[in-house]
Amino acid sequence: MLFPTLFNTRTYRHPLRGVFLLLLSVSGVMAQSGRLPTPKVSETLIFPEQPDHTHGSSLVQLPNGDMLAAWFQGSGERTADDVRIMGARLKKGTRQWSSPFLMADTPHLPDCNPVLFLNHEKKLFLVWIAVQANQWEQSILRVRTATNYGGDAAPAWDWQNNILLKPDDAFAREVKARLDALPEHGIGWAGYAPKYDNMIKEASADPAKRSIGWMTRIKPMLLENRRIILPLYSDGFNLSLMAISDDDGATWQPSLPLVGRGPIQPALARKKNGTLVAYLRDSGDWPPQVQTSESTDNGQSWSAATKTDIPNTASVELLAMQDGNWAFVGNDIHDGRYRLALWMSDDEGKSWRWKTYLEDKAKDQGGYSYPCLIQSDDGLLHITYSWHAEKNRKSIKYVVVNPKAITAR
Repeated sequence: MLFPTLFNTRTYRHPLRGVFLLLLSVSGVMAQSGRLPTPKVSETLIFPEQPDHTHGSSLVQLPNGDMLAAWFQGSGERTADDVRIMGARLKKGTRQWSSPFLMADTPHLPDCNPVLFLNHEKKLFLVWIAVQANQWEQSILRVRTATNYGGDAAPAWDWQNNILLKPDDAFAREVKARLDALPEHGIGWAGYAPKYDNMIKEASADPAKRSIGWMTRIKPMLLENRRIILPLYSDGFNLSLMAISDDDGATWQPSLPLVGRGPIQPALARKKNGTLVAYLRDSGDWPPQVQTSESTDNGQSWSAATKTDIPNTASVELLAMQDGNWAFVGNDIHDGRYRLALWMSDDEGKSWRWKTYLEDKAKDQGGYSYPCLIQSDDGLLHITYSWHAEKNRKSIKYVVVNPKAITAR
């Protein structure tokens, strides 16, 4: 028995004493198991469960306090031409999301991976990809903007274009230099097969390949002097790159590539000394661990990505919060997406002392992944992610968390 003396008459002193001891004991067991109660302020599905594939959400808080969410939805992903970008609104002070509405739809092509953000002048941006030839590596970056984004339906888009990048020969030189700086790596390759590194180096020298297929996933970082750093990645190269704008989103140029063995879908935070840090999904060799890279020139160049000790099976999110602490969201397991954790650090990612779970199911009981993480003016964390309980039960979940209520591990 866990509590053999709780109701023993010799120890009984007060009608509530046994209950109090029981609560203490249960709290101790929960703390030892690592499954502390999540400090959720609220959680809800943005729309009812349905069979369409819904994935890759993004979230932005508008100047009036409303929340605007976007995701892609359809009968599949890149292979389904009916996939489009959908959205919904949560009015300030309410708990019910609006009915979904159309945000973008390129005729006869899948639209995926939307990213919502406001530039320095509070213009609303929606950046996403149209997947040509139904192949990720043929994707085209698309963008539309709005200054009139109030109301109850989709924003009144007043401009749309493609973001076309032209990485030059410095791209190929950087790929070679960074891969050469990494430890020798021959895992999974036979003696008669070309090495992974050599194949990537060869592809990086092709101007056509390096100019197309860059994809969105995570929100951008806004810096001083109207600079915006938009994280991108490539399934063709299996690495990442930043689209950088120094005119608040009017024009874009590519950074040097963020090179490694499978670092994709970068999420960004900035240290107090100005160094930028990227946490990345691991699309490399086993075991999958969160990868990391740093930039000391405001995103123009990046160190070669290396693995951390954080388990990872899907896209991650990272945020430097208002109080200087960092928050991180990811699937901290090696074998699925059935668990989604929120971590916090008070030393800029050197250690992660606080941890709680947004989802914690048994293995093979659903998938919960691809988070978006922002902080509102009141200090609360707002998170959306793909909520796939079963094959035909899918939605986007919205969770609000009070970071000050997360207990140290």
